[in-house]
Amino acid sequence: MTELLIRDAEVSAGTRADVLIRDSIIAAVGTGRPAPGRAVLDAGGGALLPGLHDHHLHLHALAADAYSVRCGPPQVRTAVDLARSLAAAPGDGWIRGVGYVETVAGLLDSAALDALCRDRPARIQHRSGAMWILNSAAARLAGLDTATEPGVERDAKGRATGRVWRADTWLRSQLPHTGPPDLTEVGTRLAGYGITGITDATPDLPRDTLAGLIGAASSGALPQRLNLLGVPLGHTGGSGVTTGAYKIVLADSGLPDIDSLAATVARAHERGRAVAVHCVSREALLILLAVFDETGTVPGDRIEHAAMVPAESIAALRRLGVTVVTQPGFLADRGDDYRRRIEPRDLPDLYRCRSLSEGGVGLALSSDAPYGPLDPWQVITAAVSRHAPDGSVVGAAETLPAATALGRYLAPLHDPGGPARAVTAGSPADLVLLDRPLERILAQPTADAVRATLIGGAVVFERRKP
Repeated sequence: MTELLIRDAEVSAGTRADVLIRDSIIAAVGTGRPAPGRAVLDAGGGALLPGLHDHHLHLHALAADAYSVRCGPPQVRTAVDLARSLAAAPGDGWIRGVGYVETVAGLLDSAALDALCRDRPARIQHRSGAMWILNSAAARLAGLDTATEPGVERDAKGRATGRVWRADTWLRSQLPHTGPPDLTEVGTRLAGYGITGITDATPDLPRDTLAGLIGAASSGALPQRLNLLGVPLGHTGGSGVTTGAYKIVLADSGLPDIDSLAATVARAHERGRAVAVHCVSREALLILLAVFDETGTVPGDRIEHAAMVPAESIAALRRLGVTVVTQPGFLADRGDDYRRRIEPRDLPDLYRCRSLSEGGVGLALSSDAPYGPLDPWQVITAAVSRHAPDGSVVGAAETLPAATALGRYLAPLHDPGGPARAVTAGSPADLVLLDRPLERILAQPTADAVRATLIGGAVVFERRKP
């Protein structure tokens, strides 16, 4: 039996206590004393919180992001910048670019990308994650001309344009096989932010990808509790992971008809799975609400992103009992671009937070990393201030109090819209210790305050004093 005593920790606002961890559980919260063989961690009055949960991210894409070329702002703002970045890519094989947005050089196709990078096969992902653009060399190697995959875009003459929409699994099958990426560094980064639980929202996980995620969790390379939305219907996640709601993507490039979507939702419900439905546009949300009215909802049904929510839809969301898992971090990352592209009358509907929370709709915050900022403390700050990169405020009426925003990272992994967890006896010892009291972290959220992260009572991250 292993024991750890965390002494003098702030376990709630203004309340200090000692917390005894026995094996993987919080055994007691009160006043403890050192005992032979018991390790002691002196909190010095720093806040002790349940570990944070990121309720929507993409692990393998996050790992691949580390060796990808930056193709969008702030590093790349013009076509000349993009050509230079691609030319500077290390190695002599495939180039993987990320973060592209049309303001750099328009909506690229193979020919336009050839003008910027011709000598090596290159594929560039749009910032949304919804589309890849391949130059001619990459298109030949991937067999775009003869592909039957529906996501391969074609022009009026039936020729592949080089743009591939929401076909990541197929495209990966056409590339040189390198196996699943190592998630050790990702797990370390997450632990450094105080994150102890994650939901991977990648849809339609193929067998090798699923095996890689299960392997990372079981080996300890990824120490966080892992919940998967992309497990196919009729399957289970496997050892060390849990199967969450079934991920459905309502792609704006091709919205489904109501009947086919209703059949998919009903099939998931019949198999005992809630659904997690990707909805970005107003049109997608309205279609989904109509489907839920037809099929009914079950506990755990959730809407991913909900980037545009008309005010009149809030009552329907509350009535249906669904949770919205949203990402205000996008405002900090690209809010100035939203202000240029979105009609002013539509901006109040963008990444709503306060109106959903106060309207009785279950709300969770998340990163959508690597497409949004991974740091939860940045996301919390964005929810509080809603500042765009240029300093403007996007949707001032939707700001959240800092304590509420933090609480939306403390919700249970399998109930992201539920109440925030607390440090209580009998709970799993998944904890984050900060180097300052709660009042100070709420006044200025920062990852620098994370002193130690524990998962199952084991320290998986500890910041060394300089």
